[in-house]
Amino acid sequence: MLTLTDIDAAATEALLSRYGLVLERIADGAPIPGSYWGEPEAGVIGTAVYARGDTPVHSLLHEACHLIVVPAERRAAIHTDASNSQAEEDATCYLQIVLADALPGVGGARLMNDMDAWGYTFRLGSARAWFEHDAEDAQAWLRERGLLVGS
Repeated sequence: MLTLTDIDAAATEALLSRYGLVLERIADGAPIPGSYWGEPEAGVIGTAVYARGDTPVHSLLHEACHLIVVPAERRAAIHTDASNSQAEEDATCYLQIVLADALPGVGGARLMNDMDAWGYTFRLGSARAWFEHDAEDAQAWLRERGLLVGS
């Protein structure tokens, strides 16, 4: 499973900053603020995504995408639990796969494998099957909000 230590942190910071987010690096072994699932999973508070070197990339992207998909006026109030609906959760999962392609050495295919290994569950049995054959609602949701162009 890819972790923050395995990838280009500067590229990750640049990707998050495109959406008005900041990556807050947490020292190894320190508690991760705003982590819904507990360490080493990423945490969110406001516009910050908190992660340690051992934080899985899928988790970092997932939590960042939660912040990306919410309206700006809701972001400031977010602490730990960012999800508001199943549609928002699906959009978050879809967007994290799309954004993985923007990170050198990550890519959507690798991210979907890590999502499956971590235990994400989808009706069709895998992240890839969902992404390729059952994610039309998530795509539409993202398009309606200007977060997905093309596809």
